[in-house]
Amino acid sequence: MTHAPNNIWLLFIAIGSGTFLLRFLFIYLFGKIAMPDWLRRSLRFVPAAALAALVFPALTHPAGHPDISLQNFRLLAGLGGAMVAWKTRNVLLTILVGMVLLWVLEAAFGI
Repeated sequence: MTHAPNNIWLLFIAIGSGTFLLRFLFIYLFGKIAMPDWLRRSLRFVPAAALAALVFPALTHPAGHPDISLQNFRLLAGLGGAMVAWKTRNVLLTILVGMVLLWVLEAAFGI
């Protein structure tokens, strides 16, 4: 069964518009609708949770399967970066230390 190219573009436009409207309405209505304090407080944690959801699998599943060992250099570099973040609260220093630690581990012990 073949589909006309116009139908595919209409599908892209419909999905893109729907996604935009959902996000825009949430942002637009955020200041206009009274929101319970517990919900407003809990929304502060959404960015950190989203970042953790992106980073955690990359650190613990580098080859597509769980690897929590001393041979997982990404996990070790991530833990080093987490300690720097905890002590200094400096994002750029955290990224720098994590990347340098990963490069050093791969250079010293990698294949």
